[in-house]
Amino acid sequence: MAQLARGAGANVLDTVTQRLDRPTSHYLGHGKLQELKDLGRHHGYTLAVFDDELTPAQQRNLEEALRVKIIDRTALILDTFARHARTREGRLQVALAQSNYLLPRLAGQWSHLERLGGGIGTRGPGETQLETDRRLVRQRIQRLKTEMDDVRRRRSLHRRQRRRSGVPTVSLVGYTSAGKSTLFNALAGAEVVAVEDRAFSTLDPVTRRISVDDGQPVLLTDTVGFIHKLPAALVGAFRATLEELQDADLLLEVVDISHPNAGEQAQVVEETLADLELAGKPRVLVLNKADRMMTWDGPLPDGLGDGLTAAQVPSVLISAEKRWGIDRLLRAVEDGLSASTTPQKAVARSVAA
Repeated sequence: MAQLARGAGANVLDTVTQRLDRPTSHYLGHGKLQELKDLGRHHGYTLAVFDDELTPAQQRNLEEALRVKIIDRTALILDTFARHARTREGRLQVALAQSNYLLPRLAGQWSHLERLGGGIGTRGPGETQLETDRRLVRQRIQRLKTEMDDVRRRRSLHRRQRRRSGVPTVSLVGYTSAGKSTLFNALAGAEVVAVEDRAFSTLDPVTRRISVDDGQPVLLTDTVGFIHKLPAALVGAFRATLEELQDADLLLEVVDISHPNAGEQAQVVEETLADLELAGKPRVLVLNKADRMMTWDGPLPDGLGDGLTAAQVPSVLISAEKRWGIDRLLRAVEDGLSASTTPQKAVARSVAA
């Protein structure tokens, strides 16, 4: 979360954690809430970010208690996505997720009218305006869903056309900032996508034709990165993008081997792929950023690739930035595609053609 906050331009001053059986009306317990107030006097912070999705009531209670702006993990991720949405599709996806997030929180926008209280004679402009805003947001959500359905149909048509061509497809997956875009450029042989050391610098899938070790043409796709506790609203909004993974013949799972939490990040990717029903896809584990490692003695870091090792998923150590190991990776892609090509797929392509 600190990485996300810094990427959004925040200066992280301190971190407070608490273990609770269940969140309170202020999300935190009374003691931790007081600790945050004390930190406010010490640091003079103007923003508090919470590493979970807060309910509208929790957010309002925290803002009243701390007298600073409160945002949750979902809002922070949405802000990061909005900063990096450059294409029409990317903006549509972010706008849909933002609208779904905003709808249950509209009441908080009219908190200044709560002094009216309840009872007879108090149904006035505030409630009318709130209902109007809710109706407008619902209409916007419906319009965005319709536009996203059009995007999904176009993507589906493009995928059918690619299948008819008989050219196998390979998709890059991995935790955000694992180096997928750098690897994509290295394999494509050009600076096709922008490379930034920030979370979610790539939102829209980009596809280019490359050749593997035996000269076989392959369609390579770069996709949006995964992250711990990715909001459900974003998974739904980016469904059209994530569907690119379903038709891939091979997944290249990119892991930042130099990151201290590499094992946890790989587990997040595993869980996300399982949620998308893609756990059984043929894969190659790409251990990236080897140039940042002082030594390499062979075994994977603790917790990294336990399940993949059991499933006999091949791994390749590379540095996409330094272009180390790219030839070995291309050979691994060739082997992975050979293993994933089945007679049933060949028949399906023949029928589609």
